[in-house]
Amino acid sequence: MSHSKLIEDLALILAIAGVTTLLFKKLKQPVVLGYILAGLLVSPNFSLLPNVSDLEGVKDWAEIGIVFLLFSLGLEFSFKKLVKVGGIAGITGIFEVSCMIGLGYLTGRLMGWPTMDCIFLGGIIGISSTTIIIRAFDELGVKTQKFAGAVLGILVVEDLVAVLLMVLLSTIAVSQTFAGGEMLQSVMKLLFFLCLWFLSGIFLLPTFFKWAKRLINDETLLVISLGLCLLMVVVATRTGFSAPLGAFIMGSILAETTQAEKIEHIVKPVKDLFGAIFFVSVGLLIVPADLVKYAIPVGILTVVVILGKTVSVTIGSLISGQPLKQSLQVGMSLSQIGEFSFIIAKLGLALNVTSDYLNPVAVGVSVITAFTTPYMIKLADPMYHFLEKKLPLKWRTAINQYSTGAQTIQAESDWKVVLRSYLTVMLVNGVISVAIILLSERLLLPLIQNYANNGAASAIITCFITLIAIAPFLWALAIRRIHSFAYANLWLDKKYNHGPLVLLEVVRNLLLIVLVGFLVDRLFSAMIAVLAVLPVIVVVLLIFSRRLQSFYSRIEKRFLSNLHERENTAAQGSRDLSPWDAHLAYFTIPAESPVIGQTLLQLEWRERYGVNVASVERGKRTIYAPSRDVMIHPHDRIAVIGTDVQLETFRIVIEVESEEVDPTPHKDDIILNKLIVDNHTDLRGKSIRESGIREIAHGLVVGIERNGERILNPDSATVFEWDDVVWVVGERRLIQKLVKE
Repeated sequence: MSHSKLIEDLALILAIAGVTTLLFKKLKQPVVLGYILAGLLVSPNFSLLPNVSDLEGVKDWAEIGIVFLLFSLGLEFSFKKLVKVGGIAGITGIFEVSCMIGLGYLTGRLMGWPTMDCIFLGGIIGISSTTIIIRAFDELGVKTQKFAGAVLGILVVEDLVAVLLMVLLSTIAVSQTFAGGEMLQSVMKLLFFLCLWFLSGIFLLPTFFKWAKRLINDETLLVISLGLCLLMVVVATRTGFSAPLGAFIMGSILAETTQAEKIEHIVKPVKDLFGAIFFVSVGLLIVPADLVKYAIPVGILTVVVILGKTVSVTIGSLISGQPLKQSLQVGMSLSQIGEFSFIIAKLGLALNVTSDYLNPVAVGVSVITAFTTPYMIKLADPMYHFLEKKLPLKWRTAINQYSTGAQTIQAESDWKVVLRSYLTVMLVNGVISVAIILLSERLLLPLIQNYANNGAASAIITCFITLIAIAPFLWALAIRRIHSFAYANLWLDKKYNHGPLVLLEVVRNLLLIVLVGFLVDRLFSAMIAVLAVLPVIVVVLLIFSRRLQSFYSRIEKRFLSNLHERENTAAQGSRDLSPWDAHLAYFTIPAESPVIGQTLLQLEWRERYGVNVASVERGKRTIYAPSRDVMIHPHDRIAVIGTDVQLETFRIVIEVESEEVDPTPHKDDIILNKLIVDNHTDLRGKSIRESGIREIAHGLVVGIERNGERILNPDSATVFEWDDVVWVVGERRLIQKLVKE
């Protein structure tokens, strides 16, 4: 097939796609559906328009589209963001995906489908559509409502689960069995490479971008970013993983750099182009007769998706400690499938393990649920009021009490701190050591053998060089002191702590022995490792402990510096939202706004709208819990806290004066926290003014729950009483200082 024919096909695809997307924008529907319709119109199954002739060429471009879609998704993801979305999004997302996979498998079996089709069907209906949800939020104007943050956090978890799911589905498809050992091996292999790629990427890439900052412009940044993306795709495929996984990982690594937003901006046109071709290719595979033929499965699965996702997400959100209203809003928002469903369906076809009907069924369900999503979001409030009337009082009270208790700030136990520190040290240094050993075996040993005819001598030289390379990490693994303060507290607290603490030390030293044995076993034998090399490495670690400590400290400092360099990452993750119907929204003050030059006292926003200003971002400076004398300046970014109704009223009033930006906070540590006045705090008997909340934690007390009643915007002379629930806006890290360990 000539290149000109492929160009003709692309011209036809983009021309038709342009028309259909304009039509769908006019109808206020997701443009993804327009791309799918364009694919159907130019497919051989539709004869009224010219057809694409080089289907294989378009499929190749579509594969590139999947790569760039996952790369862009990774840029929006960030591993730090996954940590920050917290247990709420994690519990809800994992519970929902697990339920939907099981429900999809069961539904497929009831319809008489083959086992492999049922497995892939579970993956197809398990992941919601980020594109459709964000579009619906924009059109309905609900981005400032507190459930939107929870939805975005769950989507982050779902995206990661979807990537892992693709790896597991590929493993099942290739082996055609459910062997637990093989599945565990695949998961362990994936986790090993994820840790290795993340650690090496964070250590190298931010340093590179810092060094080349003056040399990089938009053009070179685009070339470098796409080059890194495709390089990781090659590495992932060479190590036995899929190309989309490699693209996602590189995007996630770049998301931790200071160039993340810029990369995301310049890559977007490339992603949009190839992404459009991918969705068109989905439409190319649709046979209209199949949609009619499989109308009943499409209808059944549509009901399963809408009801199943609504119920599973709502229950998962309740389990994670969220109130009923927010849980129901989140559940009804996520009741659709989308882009990942198409990718999983195409994966099954590419591996030749699923039936041809799975793709049109996935498309049919996606189209219907995309149309129903806005209506489901609108119905959330009426459904909540209906349930509130129907649920017994005992149930509602239990849900509220559980939700309140689940989000209380408590002192972090010493055991939790120590165990987390030990696991982190063992995992990080173990992964790096194993990676260096494998690289030495596969690259260094053959290189030395080319220059030395003696095989034993080559192995000894390789072993010696490798031991030098991994010595700092072995020192950190076995000798470095870990969280000495918490460790000392446990050791001095009770005698029965001594045994478990000693066991932790034994375990990490055993890991050192295993790693050294692994190295020598790859080159010599286990007996040589025990008799010769192990005593040598122990002596080296002890003699050169100070130098190894210095070297390791420099490595660790560089890594942590790179990891935290991008301090102002805009997170899509859910914030720590409370059962109280209050949350944060962000607004930017334009230069021509009439509020400029007025103080918060003069503006009277609290008195007029019931909202509180939690912080004012002014350039690189942030004013936490601003006093009433703080004056509003042009381009100030204000964090405002209030209920859904209050924020909507405030938004409408200020919309003319201030363009609202993405509700995701620029400094995502500023959240609504809850403190209990108990033996973990020194607040009892003190007034708000005397408590030091503003001075120590830069916090703002916006409410107190006392004896079942709520005191909104309490006076600074209000005295805290025992068991008061105090709601404070500020940085969780600083507010944690008010809690005694």
